[in-house]
Amino acid sequence: MGTAPTYGEYMLSIDQPGAISILLVTLGTSLLGLYRLPWIIERSLFRPYWYLRRKQYDTIYLSGFVHADMSHLLFNMFTFYFFAFPLERFIGTVRFLVLYAAGLIVSHACTYFKQRDNVNYASLGASGAISAVLFAYIVYFPAAKLLIFPIPVPIPAALFAVGYVGYSYWASNHERGRINHDAHLCGALSGIGFVAVTNPAAFGALRHLF
Repeated sequence: MGTAPTYGEYMLSIDQPGAISILLVTLGTSLLGLYRLPWIIERSLFRPYWYLRRKQYDTIYLSGFVHADMSHLLFNMFTFYFFAFPLERFIGTVRFLVLYAAGLIVSHACTYFKQRDNVNYASLGASGAISAVLFAYIVYFPAAKLLIFPIPVPIPAALFAVGYVGYSYWASNHERGRINHDAHLCGALSGIGFVAVTNPAAFGALRHLF
């Protein structure tokens, strides 16, 4: 089991081609859609009601590369940067890309089953896939400390994971805000499930926390 990443492991390098590619494509596509070509966002929206009816199959991944506004984009990309780059270096590019794709698909599947009869519902953003990355990171580095704005003190990764899942479950059932909490929750579970399937021994480090 590896140690918690150091600052140098967050820097962009050729050792993390998957994370670099996802970051650049997401930034480029989102910025184009927000400021130059709004049809990109409209075309990429994931609409559960129309997913099968109009065969909009590609939106299950296209929607993960566009964002609703600049704050949405920056929050997701900052989170991605701090967790994706060290994680890819630790588990390898192929596993990292499979994890990201799995998080994107599984999080949309949860949204589909909940909203498939809602003709007006649409969602976008990389939150589900990024949640998968975040929680896989937490399994591998449970002793890591997370700085979550505006909380002024570091939070243990494992404690954050419990609170994140609990809040997402509560918010999903109470329809709080416009955030797709189903994507957050299912993305988080897919990240944990991915590690359980590909490297179950990684969970051994969690025993030392309790």
